[in-house]
Amino acid sequence: MKIKSQKDFWSGLMFVIAGVSFSWGATNYSFGVTARPGPAYFPFGLGILLALLGAFILFRSLVVETDDGEPIGKWAFRPMLTIVFAVCLFGVMLPRLGMVVSLPVLIVVASLAGEEFHWKDALINCCVLTAGSWLIFIKGLALVIPVWPSFLTT
Repeated sequence: MKIKSQKDFWSGLMFVIAGVSFSWGATNYSFGVTARPGPAYFPFGLGILLALLGAFILFRSLVVETDDGEPIGKWAFRPMLTIVFAVCLFGVMLPRLGMVVSLPVLIVVASLAGEEFHWKDALINCCVLTAGSWLIFIKGLALVIPVWPSFLTT
């Protein structure tokens, strides 16, 4: 069987592997019942949906003809490493500096990964995403996430 779209083939395969992995990993947790779902319920269902989406994309890559086979281009290592660094930095900063400081740092550093960086857009994103995260996670879901730096709250 000939691969007719390399991009779709590899992305579909990645979705299938990630979906099956999450579903398999979720089996280590309690499923609960439909009325009171346990911690395995959501990641298992989401993993199955991701695997099905990946299987559809994978099938399509083998059936639907493309002009040039849509070859995969070179890897963009700089943006990928910048985003991984931003997420790791966020994980280190959050317990010490709180969401109000670490989330804008995450947004600005991750924004530097793109080819078009504008301070105005990054600052608007910082304000909107920090306020939205506060509303959803602190007020809405009542999660225990430090909002302010630890040296200001003690």
